[in-house]
Amino acid sequence: KSFGTLTVLNDISLVIPPGATTAIIGPSGTGKSVTLKLIVGLLAPDAGQVRCFGVDMATASEKALYRVRRRFGMLFQDGALFDSMTVGENIAFPLVHHHPELSEAERRKRVEEKLELVELPGVYNRPTASLSGGQRKRVGLARAIITEPEVVLFDEPNSGLDPITSNAIDDLIVRMKEAMGVTFVVISHDIVGTINIADHIAMLSGGKVIEWAPTDQFVRSREPLVRGFL
Repeated sequence: KSFGTLTVLNDISLVIPPGATTAIIGPSGTGKSVTLKLIVGLLAPDAGQVRCFGVDMATASEKALYRVRRRFGMLFQDGALFDSMTVGENIAFPLVHHHPELSEAERRKRVEEKLELVELPGVYNRPTASLSGGQRKRVGLARAIITEPEVVLFDEPNSGLDPITSNAIDDLIVRMKEAMGVTFVVISHDIVGTINIADHIAMLSGGKVIEWAPTDQFVRSREPLVRGFL
């Protein structure tokens, strides 16, 4: 994948194991966020395939992409919440668009269940603009899982958070993966947090995956760039 004369990803090859948490790490500008956008079809590669649930996201029609995207949830780096809405309205937003058959009462019940799951009970009617950084991440996470997706993508879930809040988000991700049994893909710069939450780690550098392994093997890698990063 290139942008003008800048080649971001070149000959990248990666398989995401289902039902596990895969972390993608690497220096800034190595294409981690671009990789997420390629996975979900927000960007198309210049060459190659991106296969999700048997569909090549690079060549699929808009209708096919829509069907696949319904099986994904995404937590954006800044939460990407609508400050003009309440917490409940933000989390219910995907349900309104993807599940119009649900009544308002059914939507509210689902939202409150997810707020319990992310440990933010009782904030359904709170103005989104009043939330702290950690609370915004939790609300964004609740929205990412409200449709009960099969894959959840996380773009820097710890960015901008203090160490205690960052650890709390990591613990929450681990518990949710165990409770939901879904596939998590996490982009992160937080090495300690990554090691704590990931079943597998891939490192990008120079547009390629230079190391990909189960976490316990990854931390013993002898690849010089991996050693330096760790």
